[in-house]
Amino acid sequence: MADRPLLVAVLAAGSASRFGGGKLDALCAGKPLGRWVLEAVAEAGLAPGIIVTGKDPPAFAEGAECWAICINPVASEGQGSSVALAARTAIADGAELLLLLADMPLVPPSHLQALVESQQLAATTYPDGTPGVPIFVPNEKLAPLAELAGGRGAGPFLRQVPDLRCIEAPPGTLSDVDTDADLAEIDTQLLVMRQQAG
Repeated sequence: MADRPLLVAVLAAGSASRFGGGKLDALCAGKPLGRWVLEAVAEAGLAPGIIVTGKDPPAFAEGAECWAICINPVASEGQGSSVALAARTAIADGAELLLLLADMPLVPPSHLQALVESQQLAATTYPDGTPGVPIFVPNEKLAPLAELAGGRGAGPFLRQVPDLRCIEAPPGTLSDVDTDADLAEIDTQLLVMRQQAG
């Protein structure tokens, strides 16, 4: 298993209806929102992979150097179809899969490294104790994800895995952006983090 390649897949196919559209290209701390996850992948020392989008890819994806756009023609059916597309791509490549969401800009590179280094099916533990994305899936565990459809994402599958490894992310880093208010709050957090780092 350790010799298999890794496919990093960033899901960016949602309609962002609660946001009003164009969410992933909205500026967040001076960069398009979707750009932050790509930079976390790079800082974790992981190679660019695929960005799963709908029929009209966001600008951040089209401008992402070395990343391939993988269009989900049925993205409107829900996140499950995008997860399945990422899983099928990894299966075809004979690769392990690291699955992330493009609207979670606070996930640190160290957490992505911990998931990959687990070398077993591993999910992120959320504050309520449930497992979710980002997740690392070994190639031999991908088949159930490749069959997902509709609005059911990886959550139900993860909750049925008896030997799932759950890894906690640093507090406050699992926030996602659904509304303008979310974007403003995370924008402030990122600016503060940047000042502290500098």
